[in-house]
Amino acid sequence: MVKTGGESTLTVLVAFGANLAIAVAKTAAAAVTGSASMLAEAAHSWADTGNEVFLMIANRRSARPADERHPLGHGREAYVWSLLAAIGLFVVGASVSIWHGVSELIGGEQVEGRNYALAYGVLAISFVLEGISFLQAVRQLRAEAHRFDRDLLTHALATSDPTTRAVFAEDAAALIGIAIAAAAIGMHELTGVAAWDAMGSILVGGLLGVVAVLLIDRNRRFLTGEPGSEFLYNAAMTRIQQLPDVASVRYLRLEFVGPKQLFLVASVDLVGDQAESSVAKMLGRLEDELETDPFVVKAVLTISEPDDGDRRREL
Repeated sequence: MVKTGGESTLTVLVAFGANLAIAVAKTAAAAVTGSASMLAEAAHSWADTGNEVFLMIANRRSARPADERHPLGHGREAYVWSLLAAIGLFVVGASVSIWHGVSELIGGEQVEGRNYALAYGVLAISFVLEGISFLQAVRQLRAEAHRFDRDLLTHALATSDPTTRAVFAEDAAALIGIAIAAAAIGMHELTGVAAWDAMGSILVGGLLGVVAVLLIDRNRRFLTGEPGSEFLYNAAMTRIQQLPDVASVRYLRLEFVGPKQLFLVASVDLVGDQAESSVAKMLGRLEDELETDPFVVKAVLTISEPDDGDRRREL
């Protein structure tokens, strides 16, 4: 059985430390400058900080070993806690930012004497810290993407590891959000029109909303039963066919039951014509051999019917 990797935990810890420092700095800058965009960025960072706590819980709880009540392990808990983190990003980050931006746009008052230098300084430092966290997630995803022959973005969406995907998506949104906030504050400074700052807050909120909905959908898919990819299917098929007592594979089903954890069900033809007791022992031995693979949390093999050769494999 595969436990959630230590690299994923490191990625989340780096993100947590960066987001906590950034959230404090942005909150102070928002209080001093009165900037709507800076307040939206502060809400964004606090939401991300809280989300990292959920993601750390996800890593810890999903790594618990299988037991009598959970023979497939606790891997799906990673998707539950990651789903809660995505909902938190939507409620706290997106909703607060959009609400405050609209409020400022409709009834906000012009605030004089803004400390633009402080705002730009905080945003610049935040960009560096978010960039460090983002690069940690990119390094992990890029190594995995190369293994599966995917580009980085495709793998970020397809990976069964919800915590690394969440950090990658949130940090990417944070970097874009910082650029939006800096542009909005800059336009406010140049034109003297506070609406630019309010619009920056709304845009940041909209960006967070899109990212949150994307993460919610991906976790929903894995919670309701995400099949293994074509790459994994072909690899599993090859692995089973290489077993010395397997003549052919008639049916194969792969389903994720946690981050990098697969439940494998297959119907096979065995070599020779063994007695029933002998077949049961042989299947058990073959299942044990398949479960030595670090990605297979549980394997179930059955004997295929003589006339089921036309059955299609199921992904």
